[in-house]
Order: sequence, then structure tokens, then C-alpha cells
Amino acid sequence: MVRLRLTRLGRKKLPFYRVVATDSRNQRDGKNIEVLGYYDPMKQPAEVKIDLSRVDYWLGVGASPSDTVSHLIKRVREGGAAQAGE
Repeated sequence: MVRLRLTRLGRKKLPFYRVVATDSRNQRDGKNIEVLGYYDPMKQPAEVKIDLSRVDYWLGVGASPSDTVSHLIKRVREGGAAQAGE
């Protein structure tokens, strides 16, 4: 099953996340199918950029987002993010 979730990048105590489509059996930072955007919680306000057209595609073919990713998608759709993806 395909899952939309975050994969962690950055260095110690300075996290940076990518929003990815991956197989649910893969490790958190393992192989992914496609990078859909990013989330930088260290900026004030937190910066989010997600390609909504690709997210809609993956949701259309049955992918399920994690709780955090569904919250970030909702923020981007409402325009509450610092930077919305196109």
C-alpha cells in the first residue's frame, strides 16, 4: 500500500522533512517512489511547499496520508502555509 508521509533530513536538532510517496513497508528514511514537497519546521513561521496536483493523483489511486501529512495538506489547501505548492 502506498503511503504519503514525511522523511527526515537535516542535521542533529535541526530537522527538515520531505513529503514523499512510499510503500508503507519501507523504513522512514528508506526508498521512496516520489518526492511531493517539503516541510521546514525550524523557520518562523514553518515553511511548507507541497505539489497538490501530485498529492491529488496519489490520493486518487488509493494512497493514504499519515496524520501529519494530512494536516500539512489541509494547511496548504487553506492557504495557511507560508508558501503553497503548485
